[in-house]
This record gives sequence, C-alpha cells and structure tokens, in this order.
Amino acid sequence: MSRLFLSILFVILTVGRPAFAQEDIAWVQIEAQPSLTEANTEIRNYASRLEDVNGFALGGGWYGIALGPYTREDAEVVLNTYRNDGLIPRDSYITFSSTFESQFWPVGANLLNLRLEAPVAEPETDASLTTEESAAEADVEIAIPDETPREARASEARLSRAEKQELQTWLQWAGFYNSAIDGAFGRGTRASMSAWQAANGHETTGVLTTAQRAQLKAQYNAVLDGLDLQPYTSLEAGIEIMIPTGVVEKVSAEYPFVNFASTGDIEAQVVLISQAGNQATLFGLYDIMQTLELVPLEGPRERRNNSFVLVGEDANRISHTEVELEGGEIKGFTLVWPAGDEERRRRLLSEMRNSFTRLDGVMDPSVGSEALQDLDLLSGLEIRRPKMSRSGFYIDRSGTVVTTAEVVGNCQRITLDNDYDAELMGVNDQLGVAVLRPSTRLAPMSVATFSEATPRLQSEVAVAGYSFEGALGAPTVTFGTLADLRGLQGEEELTRLALAPLPGDAGGPVFDAGGSVVGMLLPPPSASDRQLPADVSFAARGDLIRAVLSEEGITTATNTANAAMPPEDLTTLAGEITVLVSCW
Repeated sequence: MSRLFLSILFVILTVGRPAFAQEDIAWVQIEAQPSLTEANTEIRNYASRLEDVNGFALGGGWYGIALGPYTREDAEVVLNTYRNDGLIPRDSYITFSSTFESQFWPVGANLLNLRLEAPVAEPETDASLTTEESAAEADVEIAIPDETPREARASEARLSRAEKQELQTWLQWAGFYNSAIDGAFGRGTRASMSAWQAANGHETTGVLTTAQRAQLKAQYNAVLDGLDLQPYTSLEAGIEIMIPTGVVEKVSAEYPFVNFASTGDIEAQVVLISQAGNQATLFGLYDIMQTLELVPLEGPRERRNNSFVLVGEDANRISHTEVELEGGEIKGFTLVWPAGDEERRRRLLSEMRNSFTRLDGVMDPSVGSEALQDLDLLSGLEIRRPKMSRSGFYIDRSGTVVTTAEVVGNCQRITLDNDYDAELMGVNDQLGVAVLRPSTRLAPMSVATFSEATPRLQSEVAVAGYSFEGALGAPTVTFGTLADLRGLQGEEELTRLALAPLPGDAGGPVFDAGGSVVGMLLPPPSASDRQLPADVSFAARGDLIRAVLSEEGITTATNTANAAMPPEDLTTLAGEITVLVSCW
C-alpha cells in the first residue's frame, strides 16, 4: 500500500472526500492506568515532552495513553525512534482506533472518527521524477510551479524518511518545529508547516508544496551563500569531504596533514588528518594537536578509546577537531572559523561532518618531506609558542616552584617545562616573587637548599636559568660576584650582582659557591632615564623568600655552610633544581 500522510487541518477542511477505513489509522500505545486520575497525571508528564499525546478510555475501568494518529508506517517510525531514545516504555506497541472507546485527552478532542485520505496515484512513466530532480538532471534553473493540495500530498508521499527528517530539521532551524527529528509527520509537524506557510504568505494547508519545500530549503541554506561548498577528494589522505572552496584553498600537504588556508577576508582554515596507527598513535596525536597554534587553549576536550574531539576558543576564533581510529587508520579534520559567526560555523561544521567519508589508504609518511624545515612548524602547521618564558626553581619534594612575578601575569595557562600545568598559589609584589603549585604532583630530582648565613660581599655567585626561554633543552649557568647586599638606592630586600644574565634567566636561583640558594634573580628594572651597565642585575634575598614561603605553610630546606663546589657539580645541581616556567 502506498504510504499515507496525515494533515489534521487538511482533513477538517476536506470532510466528505474519499477515505480509507478507520483501521488504517494507527496509534502508539505507551501506557495504561487503572484510574482516570492516574491517567491524567501521567499524560501531562508525557505531553510536556512529546507531541501527539492522547488519552482514551479502554473499558473495564482502564485508561490508555497513546501517540498519534499516524499511518501504520509512520507509527512504526515513532515507536522505534522514541523507544530507542528512551522516551517511551520498551513495551509500547502499535494499535488501532477500534481499541479505544472514547477520548478524554485533550479535553474536547475526538480523533476516533478521523479518516485518512488516499494518496493521489502517479503515472508510471519517467515523468514521475520530481520537478527538482528533472531540473537537476537537465542542469538548468527553472521555476518550480506551485501545486494543489492533492498534488502537494502526492509529492510529499514520495519523500524518503531521511528527506522527511531533513524537512523537520529545516522547520526546526526556522523556529517553527521543536520536537523530535523522527521523519513522522504528526500534528506537531503539520502545525509547524502551517505556521511556516502563514509566516511566508502561503495558504495554511499543513502540507508543503514542492515549491514551498524548495523555498524553505533555500532559506535554510542561505547562511552558506558565498562559501562555495564543494566535495573535495584527497587521494593522498584517503578522505572525501565538503570544503568551503570560496574561503579556503589547499596550501600544503605534509604528513599527517593536508592544510587549507584562508583566501580572503574570512580567517578560516581547514586541515585534513590522515595516518596509520593504533591507540597509542591516536593518543599521541591528541597531545600533539594541542600544541598547535590553530587549537586555542580554552575549550572542551574529549578523548575516547578510539576517537577524540578538540574544541579550542579564544576571542578571535573557534577551532573544532574530530579524529577517529578505525581499522588501523587515523583520520579526521579540523575547522577553524572566526568567533561571532556561530550559526554559519555550526552549519558548515555539520555539512563537513555529514559528508566526511573514509576512502582506502592513509597519508604516506614521506609526503612533504622535501618541505623547508622550521622549528616553529610541525608538518607545515604553526606550533603554539608561549607569550613569555622565564625560569623558576623547585623548593620542595611535591614540586612547588618559586619564580618571578613577571611571568605569571595575564596567563590563560602556566606550565612547567612545557609539559606540566601549574596553579598560582600567591604573588609577593614587593619582592617580585610568585609561588606555583603543579596541578599534578611532581617529584623533582633535587630541591633548593637555602643558605642561613649572610652571603659575603664580593663572593662568587652563579645564576641558573633558561637564558633563551626554552630554546635549549637545559638551563645555563652564569657566574659572577655579589656586588652589594642592597639595591642601588639602599633597598634592603635586594642584593646587587655583578653578572650579565639574559631576560629568560629571571626567576632562576642564585647560588653561592657551595650550591646553597641565596636569592632569586629579578628581571631588569623597567626602562628609565638611566641605562644601567649590562653586568648590573638584582636578586630578591633568600631569607625573605623563605619568609614568604613560610606564610604559605611551605617548609624549605636550609644549610648553614657548604664547602665550595666544583663548577661542573654546580651546573649539574642547577639542572636538577631549575625549571622552565611559561605563560600561555
């Protein structure tokens, strides 16, 4: 039997036309209650979540709750969809109008005498193609003629379930439909069609004509105008996907990425991802992607056993990455889109996600090997760099770090050695000292031992720090002398050093000749009318740093005196104590 569709409004307006028997009307019965009071309570609960909810007397003092009315085929769709989604009980079933005696909900309604109209028979010729299909095959633009209500129902009857779901999606986007996308045209869908027709100056029949469906689709797709979405097949990556060719173009292919960069005013980017591997490879890629500039630091992250989703957001853009491992092949894509253009971004992302198709093969590791190498790039994509990196040093066995206050201001994220997140415990602005706690407990090889003795003037000192802000894999040690126990203007919280550090050394420990910490190197003074010599620098006093830590409840190790340590041993100790602190 041809598929039937219900439009209550249309039926009311067309009473007396040829109709099928009452048994053709199907219902999804979801519950039965032994009293009208209980039935009314439950039916209100269902009506708050679902459309097409009805209540009928079953006889024998029982009252049923049912969804409908539907054709038998639509009833099957509703039953399976709602049952799978857990919206109705598992023992719900399909029944017919003869099961019910009278209707008690909605109050005043009576759908038991409803009839469904027969669909219009279509000629079995090639002319049965829809107007849209004929136009598409001819590759020409033609005006779609409007249809009578009977013709509209006939063209609607040819829609597949997927096409019906798509129509509900368009109505939902337009703001006229707010229920499940199930492909079943019940009262809610019909009411939304009528509302759309009224809003767009059409007769409110509750059945969209072919031309009206085309108009609604055009409204839905208008947001994508100018993006020139085109299917793109990358044989090197084994991926087929819709690409907004109006705003991006392919610029490079370097394993495991195919990169599409912006071509105009819209700062967009698309990256295809393809490589062979296993779960360990997938998890490694998950970590690597977060080091790239195209994935901002803030945003939800979700890693599963065989897939991950990365969303990065900042004031200027939103980055969305989806990757999945299947059959030893890791494939996915990234879309980067300007912030503030959310509707178009979501629609574009949906089109790309729905069109993503895995083809045979993955990217060859040799692809792009001839490209110019750059430490700031990973496979042609820019690596994220911190806003600032300075030095710090461990002061206890749980990994607590002392560093310069300069490096912790206005950071979205603070890291230790680029790998470990840290939290700011406190800042002493007078000393210029900040205290950090690692987000996960660390076990440093060594911790600072503070000297309890007052350092001697003109004694040898050494500063350990990441002079080149992490470009080298270990700290460097700069040797000098203690020039004064005060600052140039008599500041008692400072000591003056005769050595020439670099900006990245700030926050590093100042050692005496025996390897005890006597202070922390401070950044150079801010620019003023006077320029100090290059070998003049300052440090926060070690005993004052210990006092700040004590206020935070942190106990430090101390030493009264140490024998002079060979420079190579001091360098080794400095490498174990000193840590790179980065602000992102």
